[in-house]
Amino acid sequence: MQGEIRIIPVYGIAEVGPGDNLVTLLLAALAQHNQVLEAGDVLVITQKIVSKVEGRIVNPATVEPSAFAHTVAAQGRKDAHYQEVVLRETRRIVKMDRGVLITENRQGLICANAGVDESNVGGGQMVTLLPADPDRSAVNLRADLLAHTGVPVAVIISDSFGRPWREGQVNIAIGVAGLDPLVDYAGMQDSHGYQMQASAMAVGDELASAAELVMGKIDAVPAAIIRGYTYTPTESSAQRLIRKPDQDLFR
Repeated sequence: MQGEIRIIPVYGIAEVGPGDNLVTLLLAALAQHNQVLEAGDVLVITQKIVSKVEGRIVNPATVEPSAFAHTVAAQGRKDAHYQEVVLRETRRIVKMDRGVLITENRQGLICANAGVDESNVGGGQMVTLLPADPDRSAVNLRADLLAHTGVPVAVIISDSFGRPWREGQVNIAIGVAGLDPLVDYAGMQDSHGYQMQASAMAVGDELASAAELVMGKIDAVPAAIIRGYTYTPTESSAQRLIRKPDQDLFR
């Protein structure tokens, strides 16, 4: 039985750059506000801060556009240099219309512009790319937190994605460590004795989305702690949330 859940914003994380120690910055911000991690917490952190620390930052002006990038740029509002960055992060174009690219990126995620993002990046026209391996980034961050604090927590790396047939964006989990992001209820009985056949809850996405309520898009709060959510610590991957091609009716 799941009880009360708290969502705690982590204020005061300084602006980060390539090579910065993210754990040191996180713990300093927590200490500044008399907060500590507790066993069983779930730390949700935005991909943007992880990408910056990992040096996943590109100046599109330094990238030579292909002929196809010029074609895409002519249809939309982004220039050819930006579109070339997107194309280089793209495994497959799912949809292209009026200069908007919906792609399957190198991490297997279906999203706009392969996850290339211009917001909250200093230095003029710089953009960030998604972490090369978000699950590995989450695993490393979890291990570093445990080494520094001795406190076992789970880690979710989140990003904002749009959704087909729905307006607005929600945070989803693109990297996970320490918990299973997909809880399968198949075979269990509901309160009326019905045996569920195909009920799986995307708790990784739900936790990421809940955390965004206290993080916001413009408030410079790139991390939050979810406290009170009951889970069994385990090794898993956000890749479990990506539907297999042979089960995808829209592919």
